[in-house]
Amino acid sequence: VQLQASGGGLVQPGGSLRLSCGVSASIRLNRVGWYRQVTGKQREMVATITSSGSTNYADSMKGRFTISRDNAKNTVYLQMNSLKPEDTAVYFCYVDYYGMNYWGKGTQVTVSS
Repeated sequence: VQLQASGGGLVQPGGSLRLSCGVSASIRLNRVGWYRQVTGKQREMVATITSSGSTNYADSMKGRFTISRDNAKNTVYLQMNSLKPEDTAVYFCYVDYYGMNYWGKGTQVTVSS
């Protein structure tokens, strides 16, 4: 299983980015999500979405980030609005295949003026 995240980049505070994660296998029955990591810190959960569409967000992302999925395209999205400098990190997508997590390589998001 391979995952390819894209859509990262440099954005000013208050701006928006949309991350995409393409998966090489079907995600229809599986939970998928996004984590992020700052160098020297632990990876933290950003958002997850189950096969039924139930979502879960870290408190600091609620109201600003939206996770969604397109099962037909085996793709997961993360819409990020009102970005803050503290959102700067490498963002990783993952898919949970029956208890085993597969990860993509990550995409860098930098929020700076």
